[in-house]
Amino acid sequence: MSEQERDRRWTLALGTESEDGAAPLSDSDRRMALALSALYGDGSDRKGRGGLGGSAPRVAKWLGDIRDFFPTPVVQVIQKDAFERKGLRQMLLQPEFLATVEADVNLVADLVALRGVMPEKTKETARLVIGKVVEALMERLQRRTAEAVRGALDRARRTNRPRFSDIDWPRTIRANLSHYQPEHRTIVPERLIGFMRQQRRITDLDEVVLCVDQSGSMASSVVYASIFAAVMASLPVVATKLVCFDTAILDLTEELADPVEVLFGVQLGGGTDINAAVAYCEDRIERPSKAHLVLITDLYEGGDADALVDRLAGLVLAGVNVVVLLALSDQGRPSYDSRLSARVAALGIAVFACTPDQFPELMATALRREDVHAWAADRDIKLIRSDS
Repeated sequence: MSEQERDRRWTLALGTESEDGAAPLSDSDRRMALALSALYGDGSDRKGRGGLGGSAPRVAKWLGDIRDFFPTPVVQVIQKDAFERKGLRQMLLQPEFLATVEADVNLVADLVALRGVMPEKTKETARLVIGKVVEALMERLQRRTAEAVRGALDRARRTNRPRFSDIDWPRTIRANLSHYQPEHRTIVPERLIGFMRQQRRITDLDEVVLCVDQSGSMASSVVYASIFAAVMASLPVVATKLVCFDTAILDLTEELADPVEVLFGVQLGGGTDINAAVAYCEDRIERPSKAHLVLITDLYEGGDADALVDRLAGLVLAGVNVVVLLALSDQGRPSYDSRLSARVAALGIAVFACTPDQFPELMATALRREDVHAWAADRDIKLIRSDS
């Protein structure tokens, strides 16, 4: 063993840089040291409680890091240590916690990431917590998504006698503004406008494939994508598939009736093979001219980037409407691979980040085959340029 390698190992073990300023750690080594210090503390406090945070730790990205650096048996030991040291077991088993928990997508991501090391009793409690959060998110997002998708596909066929679930609320409100009742602070609609249901053969349906990167950095995107997929799968006007991936591929289409079950099928963290996932989706697209592939990934490709670009180019040439979302989350500008994203943008594919509140309108724009670039630009959404 060389002296440099020996110094490197001691530095990692102690959690400190060398005193002579030589800083033998590479960027990868520093990430490894930070991942360990988050749980065990640095070399001066290895027995301390570490730095994963006072609430449920932001486990998703952290688990992704440790899976990158350590073999599975070691990862399992570290996960169990995190579960015990951070007091998650006690927190999740308290009824008071369940009664006061807020609808936080980050909490869902943390629980999903930890489920593999939870005892069965705790796992049942975690499922209740996730169910509560999903219910709140569904209430926030379901109606707008259903209206946007139906409106995009049945826009030409409207009726003044719609079923309640088919009412086009924005148009109905505009048509009844003259019937506003100030004393009640509400509108009494005399005329309902909605979408006319029509029998559509399965071969006529637009196909939507949500292909979602489940590496740790994409945790909240996975949660939101799963909920949107479940909403769209419930609509008879579109055929929806959900595929999650890291280095393995998980087709969750058959589970979409239960978004909580979908999330319990996700494995957050690990490596990334985007090309393999897109190849899987390509094989399952039946009608390219009526297909929409929404690829949700930060484009940090661990597989074959050149093959990925060629594959996406082939899908576009075949008529598939491809959109790449660098994130589907409430957070700000995401971290992403700028070089690969520019190569994908050069294919004419819209590449940008999107919030959950923007996603229904984005999906409607895509389903109408309108210009997604123009839609994003009109909303001051930063698009990745081919020369960036």
